[in-house]
Amino acid sequence: MTILACDLGGTRLKIGVTREDRVLVQAVEPAHSRLGLAPQLPVLAAGWRRLLDELALTPRDCAGIVIAFPSLVDPATGRVLAEYGKFADAMEIDLRAWARREFELPLAIENDARMALIGEWRAGAGRGCDNLVMMTLGTGLGTSAIIEGRVLRGRHGQAGVLGGHMSVRYDGGRACNCGNAGCAESEASTAFLGELAAGQPGWNESPLRAAAALDYELVFQHAAAGDPFAAALRDHSLRVWGTLAVNLIHAYDPERLILGGGIMASASVILPAIQQHVARHAHTPWGRVQVIASALGDNAALAGGAWLLREQFPTLNP
Repeated sequence: MTILACDLGGTRLKIGVTREDRVLVQAVEPAHSRLGLAPQLPVLAAGWRRLLDELALTPRDCAGIVIAFPSLVDPATGRVLAEYGKFADAMEIDLRAWARREFELPLAIENDARMALIGEWRAGAGRGCDNLVMMTLGTGLGTSAIIEGRVLRGRHGQAGVLGGHMSVRYDGGRACNCGNAGCAESEASTAFLGELAAGQPGWNESPLRAAAALDYELVFQHAAAGDPFAAALRDHSLRVWGTLAVNLIHAYDPERLILGGGIMASASVILPAIQQHVARHAHTPWGRVQVIASALGDNAALAGGAWLLREQFPTLNP
């Protein structure tokens, strides 16, 4: 089964053509997510056509389209249900109608963090395990869960995927896009990093202040080089991510926790820190939860496309 797949991130659009669990070709475009989804649909269509040309294929050779979206979605209707500061117009767009007009193909859609976990479950770090949770550390903090081999969705599609909006502070935590305050995402994600840094003592003296664009790669680099402000910012974020990991373990009882997302480029620091935090604080009298890095990286949300398309369109011919 050949799929046109896309992972719509807050910063990047990851576009690919996949066959079963394998990504054949892919490309990356800027997301410009604050400008809305409508301006990006022609970018997606053109990107997929270029990739199909590379493979000497046409849309007729494909079974469907799969989109991983950074918010709550309704898989039954293919509609986006909410937005959290990214692609604010998406709720008004009928993506399935667009896919039929543009490519004459069915379209399946799922939350991006859930799609990343499905990809890891089918073809990556989750293979052979049916009780999993995942954290994606990036522009926001995504989470998802699989329990007893079933993808956790809940009655309204938000079960498992709002872990980034679990409160990790109750004493004046910063306001989050979701309406809550003190969320893990508003305390330690790229989207809030500039605000977080500017509110800390020592910001004016830190070399980070001269950066054109602040991201976690710079934070980890400057921390390793001896900047005490960057080190404090790094350690604060590690504590938030470790706390969220423990919350997910207590909520969903997994055997394995997978860490993914762009910030995991610093896995050599992040992975042992969260492993140690979980070992100290998670209540798992049955044994230890495995805390491991994503095996598929940026391809995780693309790799589960065939599984999702079959689930949402069970009568579809391969």
